[in-house]
Amino acid sequence: METVETAKLVYSRPESLTDATMHYCPGCTHGVAHRLIAEVMDEMGIRERTIGVAPVGCSVFAYYYLDCDFVEAAHGRAPAMATGLKRVLPDRFVFTYQGDGDLASIGMAEIMHAAGRGENITVISTNTAQYGMTGGQMAPTTLPGQKTTSSPSGRDVELMGYPLRMAEVLSNMEGSGYVVRRSLHNAANIRKAKKAIRMAFEVQKRGLGFAMVELLSTCPTNWGMSAVESLKWVEENMIPVYPLGDYKVTSALDGIRV
Repeated sequence: METVETAKLVYSRPESLTDATMHYCPGCTHGVAHRLIAEVMDEMGIRERTIGVAPVGCSVFAYYYLDCDFVEAAHGRAPAMATGLKRVLPDRFVFTYQGDGDLASIGMAEIMHAAGRGENITVISTNTAQYGMTGGQMAPTTLPGQKTTSSPSGRDVELMGYPLRMAEVLSNMEGSGYVVRRSLHNAANIRKAKKAIRMAFEVQKRGLGFAMVELLSTCPTNWGMSAVESLKWVEENMIPVYPLGDYKVTSALDGIRV
């Protein structure tokens, strides 16, 4: 007599992730980042006490997909708005979700001063080495020689300067408690990214200062390549310029495992 084995549920959509159909381009890793944030909120049981801040750019659509309180900030101003929210509502978990053009260009003053003041907020930043929403222009993070719509011959460092490595820059701020860089180009690194996001929220929970997780991400549409090719491009081209690792981890986190 044949027996029917009961199916075992091994994964389901996080409660903190809405069931809205994501509109991101095929191969874009924004959806992966959203899922990781949602899983962390569920595991920590903080969804009802969490406020997200999304500025202008592809990141602004995060409020469609993350099922927590959200506010929209002007371009680059998410850290300033997050500062106000956290100071008025110190019992809430406040995080920003920012692209690299937003964070490292028009929002450079806001992110630097938030880190310098040691604001007890969490910053999640996706780095695609260009401006995603507005057409793929050169950003402060664009790689040397990388072609974009505003640098069609490639980024010439003699004329346009070198890429800004924000994890390295912010790790030198005294108010920073946790600054790391991870990547979303394969399963192993996605798991590491989730642990980093969880730790960044743990830093806020313990009042240990400013925390940022930079995520190397894909933009196949503006890069002019397939989804699979874009993942390989992150590994072969972005990681050598933006090495993965922990750039600042406060000693107060010693012994904490996530």
